Amino acid sequence: MEKTTHFGFKDVAESEKADKVAEVFHSVAQKYDVMNDMMSAGLHRVWKHFTLSTSGVKPGDKVLDIAGGTGDLARGWAKRVGKTGEVWLTDINSSMLTVGRDRLLDEGLMLPVSLADAEKLPFPDNYFNAVSVAFGLRNMTHKDLALKEMLRVLKPGGKLMVLEFSKVWKPLSPVYDLYSFKALPLMGKLIANDAASYQYLAESIRMHPDQDTLKQMMLDAGFGKADYHNLSAGVVALHKGYKF
Repeated sequence: MEKTTHFGFKDVAESEKADKVAEVFHSVAQKYDVMNDMMSAGLHRVWKHFTLSTSGVKPGDKVLDIAGGTGDLARGWAKRVGKTGEVWLTDINSSMLTVGRDRLLDEGLMLPVSLADAEKLPFPDNYFNAVSVAFGLRNMTHKDLALKEMLRVLKPGGKLMVLEFSKVWKPLSPVYDLYSFKALPLMGKLIANDAASYQYLAESIRMHPDQDTLKQMMLDAGFGKADYHNLSAGVVALHKGYKF
């Protein structure tokens, strides 16, 4: 029998998960940025700025942004690496990638883009100084394989940055659960006409590994060192993995 994995709180065949996740993001792509601002009260911009400002990325670096969606991090990386650097915007979802590419083009920023599966990255070994993935790892079917691929394409001395929803501070859990399972689907229905996708969002956050588990997964994938920093009481955590 085929192995199963989780899609939110449901168990599905591993071969079906990518298509189900794709349906979610095809549905929400056009309203993705508006919903991010509404859901986080704009905090997602602070979390991304923290990722950029603590990255150590410098002019001339090569950066890969995985699951880059509408291009927030890619834009920030482009500013940091300058004209001598290189930034790739990638996503497995064509709708999200199109929105991100067009948005950056409208701002006068032309970056190379690739429709890419994080579990099978189309890049050579030891190529990038930094790899980032923001709010994308939890949607991947085989997180262990994706982490190994991210390690493979990093140069020795390179850094992986994973910005992702995580385990909230325990005293806040009841309020956070109420918000996640009641308010988010309602906002999804009213703004994006799609309550189900935001129900999946809430469920997928609960199924994602907590801070210490993800740190260990990064070490198991081959990173020489891994650490994390909690943001907003653990609603989000920024994990960093270092390739030795």
